[in-house]
Amino acid sequence: MSATEQQPTPAAPPAEALPAPSVEATDAANTTATTATTATPDVPDAPEAPAAPAATEATVTTDAKEPAVESTPIAQLWALAKATGHPEIWGVTLADPEAHVPTRIILQKYLNANDADLAKAKDQLTKTLEWRAKTKPLELVTKAFSKAKFDGMGYVTKYLQEGSTEPESKEVFTWNIYGGVKSIDDTFGNLEEFLEWRVALMELALQQLDISSATKPITADDDPYKMFQVHDYKSISFLRQSPHVKSASAETIKVFAQNYPELLKEKFFVNVPAIMGFVYTFMKLFVAAKTIKKFHPMSNGGNLAVEFGESKVSALGEKLPANYGGKGSELGEQGKGPVLE
Repeated sequence: MSATEQQPTPAAPPAEALPAPSVEATDAANTTATTATTATPDVPDAPEAPAAPAATEATVTTDAKEPAVESTPIAQLWALAKATGHPEIWGVTLADPEAHVPTRIILQKYLNANDADLAKAKDQLTKTLEWRAKTKPLELVTKAFSKAKFDGMGYVTKYLQEGSTEPESKEVFTWNIYGGVKSIDDTFGNLEEFLEWRVALMELALQQLDISSATKPITADDDPYKMFQVHDYKSISFLRQSPHVKSASAETIKVFAQNYPELLKEKFFVNVPAIMGFVYTFMKLFVAAKTIKKFHPMSNGGNLAVEFGESKVSALGEKLPANYGGKGSELGEQGKGPVLE
């Protein structure tokens, strides 16, 4: 008989005082007791710690685990971005969002675009990073496009509230002047070239939006880092007949919906002929319903200036060109477009 068997067992604490021993703790206690029985001679007078309290004490130590720290959605998107490998989105070199506000803004936009559905945000972010790695949009900003094909078709303008540096006091516009098309086949016939030109225009607008200098995070309801878009369809009713235009419209909508989420403040389709309905058909297929609500068709582009009364840039409408109801200079003078040669 071992020393353990000869010692009286002290009274056990009440059952509710201590948690039931875990499997791991019980196994550890049994192993300790077995080792002690094997290694200790059978000497009745040798004092020895009772086995039961040892097992109980082991249980208390083993079950005291640190609570799991749950990763935030932003942290998970950041981990995904790092794993993907492409280091940039919209001209911002991605970094730890805990310390880098521009990165946090971009990742938050992907959450906002998907109504906080993390799985969908991850999928869209992955596709954007893969697309940017393949397409290299920043290189397109410096690429020279055909003047014969794209001259007068696209501009970016920026308007500031004098004396303010707040992001809310800046308005950025992209202008797509499809009335400037000289040849449908030349401009839209090469789909890849047209998309590159259109992406270059968007990246120029993002430079003016200047997310890389942001110092204040955004939320789902407060995001000043968005832009206006104007599509002018004056004198282009004939485009309805072109399969090239339909292909270019459909592909542009898909590319932009996928890779430029939550950047649109409002979109105005001006001088729109009724027969341009096919454009809206494509949009409804690929663009979120909440984004469609930001689209405003206008038959008369001269009324555009009155739409911006709520802007924090005072008298914004007056800064627009005269053919849009403002008092500003022509787009070719106040705006900037992709490089042409």
